[in-house]
Amino acid sequence: MSTERPPAGADRDIASRVQILATEHWSLLATRSLTYTEALSRVTIFLAILSGAVIALALVAQADRFGPAFIAIAIPMLAVVLFAGVATVSRLNALNRDDYRWVIAMNRLRHAYLELHPDLESSFTTSSYDDLRGALQTLGIDDATAGRGLGSALHVFQTLPGMLTLVVAGVAGAIGALAALAVGSPPLGTVSAAAAAFAPVVGWFGIQGRRAVSRPDASLEPRFRSPRPF
Repeated sequence: MSTERPPAGADRDIASRVQILATEHWSLLATRSLTYTEALSRVTIFLAILSGAVIALALVAQADRFGPAFIAIAIPMLAVVLFAGVATVSRLNALNRDDYRWVIAMNRLRHAYLELHPDLESSFTTSSYDDLRGALQTLGIDDATAGRGLGSALHVFQTLPGMLTLVVAGVAGAIGALAALAVGSPPLGTVSAAAAAFAPVVGWFGIQGRRAVSRPDASLEPRFRSPRPF
């Protein structure tokens, strides 16, 4: 049996490292909390603007019976709502990108914990790997279906950016329909104009949302890749 003892300062050094890692971990948790708070605040502001515009347009419609005055007021008012919506969804995508960064950072900290105390691995349900699979595990997303298939598409529209994308696209579609009505377009032309305004908004935000987590970033290059499943 070996009678060698660890250096006198070894335990103190390990404790110091754990304290530093834990401090950084709490800092990242606080930052993620601020990210969620800003996201919810942005959504609340947009929905307040949208609700106010709908109520105002309802009052105008009662007075004008959806006539020329209503269209003249509705188009610029909905254009303001559309701008607010575009800004909100774009900011939400940026916040999602930031949140992905914080998740990767916390996974790296867990990897450092396990390097100091490997026996704790069975106690972690979140990942200690900083690749996409590890981030999805920490976020509670099944990586077997993430990124492909109908399940992935449905999940996208359950998120805040995905849900608001449909709302903002609906506002764009309403503007397109009103513009068609203003030039005397028939019903089929009005529906086509609404669809032509709706579809590009959904497509654009879909591309923007995907770039939020797939854009190359040297600081997010995986250092500790998840083991391949058997």
